[in-house]
Amino acid sequence: MAKEIIEDGKYVELTYKVIDQNSGAVLTMVEYPIGYVHGTNEILAPAVMAELKGKSVNEVIEVPIDCNELYGPRDESLVITSSRQDVPKEYQEVGMAILMENDQGQSKSFLVTRVDAKSVTIDGNNPLCGREVIFRLEISLVRDASDEEIEYGGKIEEGPDLDGVEGVTPVSLN
Repeated sequence: MAKEIIEDGKYVELTYKVIDQNSGAVLTMVEYPIGYVHGTNEILAPAVMAELKGKSVNEVIEVPIDCNELYGPRDESLVITSSRQDVPKEYQEVGMAILMENDQGQSKSFLVTRVDAKSVTIDGNNPLCGREVIFRLEISLVRDASDEEIEYGGKIEEGPDLDGVEGVTPVSLN
């Protein structure tokens, strides 16, 4: 049987790590395979998706990405330090995401990057901003996608069987 290769209309599962090119540190990783239909939904940066085309199961690829091209240069005006007493206690934890809104009603996510005895620092830059990284992808599955998966853009997860559970009325979707 010929090896399935990634092309439009194929269902693909993969895991990946994002590695800082300078330090070699793993910045983020996906341990459980994520699935998608190639050519239907872009789950990663276009440069990464382009490199996946033509690859097959068990291949490992590394795609260098300059995050300045994806997210633009760091904007230091998005780094805000406030007195600890001005920040609600639930937001005084490094790694906490805070959704903030400006006067025009536009939302932006900020990340708490530093907390000390007197202040809390939040940063609205993407955490990968200004970095050069390597996306290291490991392909675990390639097969033809079903019509439903193509329409949905990925694997259709079965919900729990609630038939016969008290207080739950089955609903027909037809």
